[in-house]
This record gives sequence, structure tokens and C-alpha cells, in this order.
Amino acid sequence: MSSTTIKASPATAEEESAAPATTVAPSGKTDWVRLTLLILGAMAFLFPFYYMIVGSLQLEPNPGLSGAFPDPSNITLDNYESINSSISLGRSLVNSGIFTGGVLLGTLIFGLLAGYALAVLHWRGRGAVFAVLVLVQIIPFQLLMIPLYVMIVRSYGLADSYLGMIFPFAINSVAVLIFRQFFLALPKDLFEAARIDGASELKILWRIAIPLAKPAILTAVILTFIGPWNEFLWPFLVTKDQDLQPLAVSLANYISNLAGRAANPFGAILAGACVLAAPAVAVFIAFQRHFVSSDLGSGVKG
Repeated sequence: MSSTTIKASPATAEEESAAPATTVAPSGKTDWVRLTLLILGAMAFLFPFYYMIVGSLQLEPNPGLSGAFPDPSNITLDNYESINSSISLGRSLVNSGIFTGGVLLGTLIFGLLAGYALAVLHWRGRGAVFAVLVLVQIIPFQLLMIPLYVMIVRSYGLADSYLGMIFPFAINSVAVLIFRQFFLALPKDLFEAARIDGASELKILWRIAIPLAKPAILTAVILTFIGPWNEFLWPFLVTKDQDLQPLAVSLANYISNLAGRAANPFGAILAGACVLAAPAVAVFIAFQRHFVSSDLGSGVKG
């Protein structure tokens, strides 16, 4: 019984070696189209911020599209001086910092404790508590505002105080959910080994869980910061003292009562919006690099 050997022709071998180079080679035209679309998308996203900054610097109001390219002689800081003389931007920023900082501190402390308890500890009723936590997500804050106001102001006597503004936001259910899901993804052997060595649960949380939870902490900080920083309705209800009101409340009062009297109401309102948006943008820029690098690194295995 004879065997037949079939050899590939030289042309076929050359075609096989050349085929991968043909399929892998990128298309220059496709890259240029993709880059152009990305640039256009970035310009469309950044244009409102640019228009807000330019509008806040104009001496004479120009709400039209041509106002995006103003005359240099029309650029001034008078709008910022006008709004500062009316509501004291420095004091309002300090109040917003205290309010937001207190909320962030409470969110991290209670969120880490609750998230660790729901993810790592085993206790009766843990599933029911988690179900209630998820249920809270669908309840709007406005529905709870009147009962909270009665409890904070009448029952606890915390009207006209920073604590009265911070207390209802001290526990963030979203942050608790973020920490729980992150701790569930950690290997259980880490916690068991620490318990065998005699470490308490608080020590395990402080020495093992929290150092590994930097991506979750950064995510919770970014998501939590936006809410209290822009909140104006609840602080307005709790305090009528202007020396305690955050920037968002002061700007809301200014727009309602004083903006129409300014030389350039349009520019004054945009100036206040720039001051209110600047810290939020700064926090995102500061944490964005660490958040992305930590998030990507946490997905690398081995």
C-alpha cells in the first residue's frame, strides 16, 4: 500500500505568510476618522463649560452664539466682584466645604463598616438588611424630606447648625452597596488567615480590607461629593442664617432675589455657576487618574 505526500507550493506558503500582515495592518483612513469623531465629541462636551467661563467674564451681556468669541475689551472680573459683594463667595465656599466634608466623612465611616458587615460577617437577618438597602434606592429623597425636617428640627433641635444639614446624608446607601460588592470580591482566605492569627474584626477591616478598597473608596468619594455639594433645598430648610448656608443655597437666593439688580445678571449668574462647578471639576480631575489606574489594576490577575 503506497503513501502519497502532498507538498505545498512555494506560492501558497508565501500567501500564508503574507496574509497575517495584510489583516493586522491598520487603516490610516479609519484612524483619522475615529480621531476626528473623538475630537468633535470632546469639543461638544467641553463647549458648555467654555461658554460658561467666557460668559462669566463679559462686561456687557451677549447671550447669543457670538458671545462665545467675545471682544477682549469686554472681558472683566466685575461679575465675580458683584456676586461676591452680595453673597460672600469665600464664606459660602467654607460652608459648602464643611457640609460636604462632613457628609463624606460619615459616608466613608458608616459605609465601610456596613459594607464590611454585609459582605464578610455572617449574622442572622443579613439578607433582609441587604434587601432593605436595595429598596431604599427607589425611594426619592423628596418623599422623606418633611419627616426628616420634623425629626431634625423639632425632635433633635438641630436647626441652624452644620450637624442638622449633615445628619440626613451621613449614611449613603449607594456607598454601602459599593463597599459590599467590593469586599465580596476579595478572597475569603485573607480574612480567615487574619482571624487565625487572632486579629479582631475592626483590625481586619483597618489593616486588610480598607487598604485593598482604594478603588471603591475613590468611587464612593466621587459619587458622594456631587450630591451634597450641589444640594440647596435641604440646607435651605434647616437654616435661614446666611452665615451657615452653603454656596448652592446662596446662589439660589441670589438668582431669585438679587441677580436682576446686577449690571450684568447673565454674567453674574454664570460667575456663580463657575464658582460652584470649579471644586467638583477639581475633585474629579484629582481622583480620576488614581481611580482609573486602580480600577484597571484590580482587574489584573496573577
